[in-house]
Amino acid sequence: MSDDTAPIRVLVADDQAIIRDGLATVLGLLPDIEVVGTAADGAEAVRLAVLEHPDVVLMDLRMPVLDGVAASARLRVDVPDAAVLVLTTYADDESILAALRAGATGYLTKDAGRSELAAAVRSVARGQATFAAEVGATVIAAATTSTPDEPVTPADTLASRFPALTRREAEVLALIVDGLGNAEIAGRLFVGVTTVKTHINAIFAKLGVRTRAEAIARATQG
Repeated sequence: MSDDTAPIRVLVADDQAIIRDGLATVLGLLPDIEVVGTAADGAEAVRLAVLEHPDVVLMDLRMPVLDGVAASARLRVDVPDAAVLVLTTYADDESILAALRAGATGYLTKDAGRSELAAAVRSVARGQATFAAEVGATVIAAATTSTPDEPVTPADTLASRFPALTRREAEVLALIVDGLGNAEIAGRLFVGVTTVKTHINAIFAKLGVRTRAEAIARATQG
């Protein structure tokens, strides 16, 4: 997150060019905000966020390639210091709760005014949750209503068994066990092949193995 003197670094993600460019222009005129990039889909948003390390990602929900919910979940792993502020047309319960569960810390609808948008960006950059008035009831209900636990994934199991692995390394190991090659893993996780190789080298070192076959054997042993 940004400090009190540096400008708040913002990445804008929206598949509609006129909205994306308009938001970038409006925010870029503010003295305490710097727009570090724009993205037309969720996958591009994740890629740029990894490169630029924004303080805030202004995220649309309905986008091609990777939607805003999936992109928000990916950012929570890949760029955990970036706060996600959803700005969308949709204010239905399902969309709101999906965004919150994916890690969004703010939620505004696209009819928000300039001052409301600027205030929301500043709030989430400080680590404060902020929501439009019309979604407040849903947020309160979500906070006070128990929800079923999310299903345990193979990566969850591997992370528990091998605590030395990072979350991303556990994900990579799970995909190795599934038989995916480096390029396939890179495509699944929206990272470069070089990054995948780096994770695999770390996995081998932490598990004390030299080959994929040995890593699979370690991962699947009882």
